[in-house]
Amino acid sequence: MHSDLEFLASMPAALSGRALWFVFHQGKVMVSEDPAMPLLPEGDSVEAIGLPGAEPLYLGRLRQQDCFAVPLDDAAQVPPGFYLSELRRLLGELDELTFAMAGRASQVATWYCNHQFCSRCGTPAESHRHDRAMACPNCGYTQYPRISPCVIALVTRGDEVLLARAARFPARFFSCLAGFIEAGESAEQAVHREVFEETGLKLGTLHYYASQSWPFPHALMLGFHADYAEGDINVDGEEIVEAHWWHYSDLPPIPPTGSIARALIEDWVQRRKALAEGGNA
Repeated sequence: MHSDLEFLASMPAALSGRALWFVFHQGKVMVSEDPAMPLLPEGDSVEAIGLPGAEPLYLGRLRQQDCFAVPLDDAAQVPPGFYLSELRRLLGELDELTFAMAGRASQVATWYCNHQFCSRCGTPAESHRHDRAMACPNCGYTQYPRISPCVIALVTRGDEVLLARAARFPARFFSCLAGFIEAGESAEQAVHREVFEETGLKLGTLHYYASQSWPFPHALMLGFHADYAEGDINVDGEEIVEAHWWHYSDLPPIPPTGSIARALIEDWVQRRKALAEGGNA
């Protein structure tokens, strides 16, 4: 883990000055209305940021600054000078480490709100004394934050890349193929299955690239470069409405900087450009 980002389950004995607060309501994060002010609230307590009585959930440290998530029951609790924003909108506004902590805050706040009762016997749950968990005082069942592993793959064929548009995407916006790993699957098996199901293509060698926590709502994205093997593009027209081969010098609108999809594409483009320049030297 990066030394400037520490994810912790329990609070240390002493806090390190003014904390950074990630306040959420139904997946939206509270940010400042004033562009001259810090985007996220800072203070030494929930009272100091205008949220008396709110439940703070400790997250860890970002650049030695303690961080908390605060789930709100009602949007009316947002104090003057702030508003609720879609977290995705901050993808390009926050630096990589701050967005990573915001993602953790979103997931922890959502999990906390969704696990107020034991899913086995229905008894009101309590925060675990040591772990990031909700424990049942009646039957002892413990509920930890949920993480859903997903694969995302950039399929390439020489100087061409396969990019697809899902039905939920804006018009002419294309990205890599992605999907959840099913029970009993390896990540590699999931890549082969998802690509075949969504486009009808078969793959050759897979090359693991990197992973990224993706808090929409609680995914862990495992990124791969994938070599095309055979087949013709055949989308289902429902989940995937378009998929095409694109030359690295002529790409459509792609995901924003900060996403693993964008990183996969940029990494491949840079390598193809370097190969072309080396061949022309």
